Amino acid sequence: MRSVWTTAALALTLAAAAACSKHPQSEEAAAAPSASAASAPDRAGGAAADLGVKLAYEHEVDLKVEAAEIPKRLRAAQEACNGGKFGPCAVLGLQQQGGDFPSASLQVRVVPAGVDPLIALAGKGDEIASRNTHAEDLAVVMRDNSLLQDRLRKEHTRLLEFQGRHDLKIQDMMILSTQIAQVEAQLQGAQQEGAQQQRRVDTQLLTLRFNAPQSQANRSEIGQALGDFGAIVTGVVAWMIRAFAVLLPLGVVVLGALWLIRLLRGRGRKAA
Repeated sequence: MRSVWTTAALALTLAAAAACSKHPQSEEAAAAPSASAASAPDRAGGAAADLGVKLAYEHEVDLKVEAAEIPKRLRAAQEACNGGKFGPCAVLGLQQQGGDFPSASLQVRVVPAGVDPLIALAGKGDEIASRNTHAEDLAVVMRDNSLLQDRLRKEHTRLLEFQGRHDLKIQDMMILSTQIAQVEAQLQGAQQEGAQQQRRVDTQLLTLRFNAPQSQANRSEIGQALGDFGAIVTGVVAWMIRAFAVLLPLGVVVLGALWLIRLLRGRGRKAA
C-alpha cells in the first residue's frame, strides 16, 4: 500500500508541475491587476509614478568624412572600443570598402556613458549626416523571464525532494530523472535569455557609418566616366567591326543576285 500511495503522490506532483509549465501566464495575468491597483493611489494623488521601464537603446550615426580619413577614423574608433577608453566596449561588426566610393561601418556594444564620446572621436568635428536613436522596453519580457525562472526553481526543488525518497520504484526514478533533466534545461535556457536581456539594458548598441561627402562622390563619378572613355570607344569600334563582318557576306550575296538579275534581263531583251 505504501508503494501505491507513493506512486499516486508522484503522479499528482508531476501532473501539477506539467500544468504549471503549460500555463505560465496565469500568475502574470493575476499579478497585473494587482500592480495596476497598487499604482492607482499614486496616480490619483498626482505623485510622479515610476514607469518601471527597462530600455535597450540602439543608435545609428552617419558621418561625412573625407575619403582619405575614413580608414584612420575607423581604426581610431575600433582601438578606443577594444581598449576600453570610454568604458567596457565590444566590437560586434566591422566593414570597409575602398575604390571610387569609399565607406566603412563599425558596430559596437558599449556602456551608455561611452556612446557620445565614441561618436565624437569618430567624427572629430565633421558633419553628422544623421543620427537615429530608438529603444525597446524590455520590462515585461524581463519580468516574465524572472517569473519563469522562479517557477522552474520551485519545480526543480519539489522533484529533488521526491528523488531523495528511498521507497521509489525504478520506473518512478527514471520518470523523475527525465523530468528533472527537462526542468534543468529549461531553467538554463531562461537564465541565459535573462542574462542577454540584462546585457541589452546595461549596454547600448552603436552603429557608426563613415561615408565621403557628396562632392567627392560626384568627382568620383566624373573620374570613373573619364576612366571608362577608352573602354567605351574600344567597345563601339569592336561592335562596328563585328557588324561589318556580319554584313559583308550578305552584301556580296545581294550584289551577286542583282548582277544575275540584270544579266538575265539583258538576254531577254536581245532575244525579243
